[in-house]
Amino acid sequence: MRLGNGLGIRAVRTCLPETVETAVDAVARGRIAEDDLTNTGVTEVPVSGTVSAPDMAVQAAHGALDAAGWDGADLGFTAHAWIHHQGHDFWSPAHYVAHRVGAVRGVPLGIQVMCNGGGTALEAAASRLLADSTTGTALVTTGDRFPDEGFDRWAGDYGVFYGDGATAILLHERDDLLDEFTLLGLSSAAVSAAEGLHRGRDEFTPATRWNSDRIDVKRTKKAFINDVGLDGFYGGVHLALRGIVTTALEEAGIDVDDPRIRVLALPRVGIKVRRETYHPAVEGLTKAQIVELGNRTGHLGAGDMAANLADIRERELLGPGDIAVAISAGGGFGFTCAVVARPAR
Repeated sequence: MRLGNGLGIRAVRTCLPETVETAVDAVARGRIAEDDLTNTGVTEVPVSGTVSAPDMAVQAAHGALDAAGWDGADLGFTAHAWIHHQGHDFWSPAHYVAHRVGAVRGVPLGIQVMCNGGGTALEAAASRLLADSTTGTALVTTGDRFPDEGFDRWAGDYGVFYGDGATAILLHERDDLLDEFTLLGLSSAAVSAAEGLHRGRDEFTPATRWNSDRIDVKRTKKAFINDVGLDGFYGGVHLALRGIVTTALEEAGIDVDDPRIRVLALPRVGIKVRRETYHPAVEGLTKAQIVELGNRTGHLGAGDMAANLADIRERELLGPGDIAVAISAGGGFGFTCAVVARPAR
């Protein structure tokens, strides 16, 4: 996506519960093995208790609005993305978030494309701002929680521990004096032939959790791997990842060897998954350091990209004018790359 002079990320914030569950405790309780802990590299995950995923998204949005000094009533576009149950079966969490932040001007958009929902929502917001100048400002939120009643956050997937949390990004016309980041480039790609990793051999069912009491990602992945294998999957994914990084940089007018590219942030999956799925595609593609930002959160559903941007800001990993590359990915499979810079005020 060509963003011209770029768009401004006025504020990016996370809402992470203070309560955590540790991986060491999960091993002691027999939920995972020591090898799982080693292969994942995640020490703890935030756990929300009874606070819903959309309510965490509302909290993240209020945090971003307060930081920006904006009023929710002025937002021209809102999008909310998620991967897991939002608290009601037949309902729009996107409209709930918009209602709770006072966003009465635009039509809320709900996005459910698995874990790349945050990247897809950011692209939708950017497209809307570029297509319609009257939009003015946009809010992108994500929110997910993985309670034991429906999802085994520790052992339900291979190489991924799932944490509860929400994120919010405020996007508008670029303003280097006020913005936390400048969004310079966005690119997305899909490898739809791999959708079967999350379908396996399961028949289509009439209601949720028909095949098992809790979401069992391992069941579908095992079936897909046994039937199809992973060679083609890795080849397609690596090609897509290289493509979105080089395209986003090219459309931003930035050479892959530009020394200003200081940080490359990957999805918050486990070490083994990152090294098999992502590192072969992006390692050495730029001069950026690949940073590990999710060891105390685990995978945040649709929120990994925004959470990574928030951490890059909070940890001051970029100097003025420095550039970060953030990658979002999700089952299906879909990928988005965002190229951002810290404004050189």
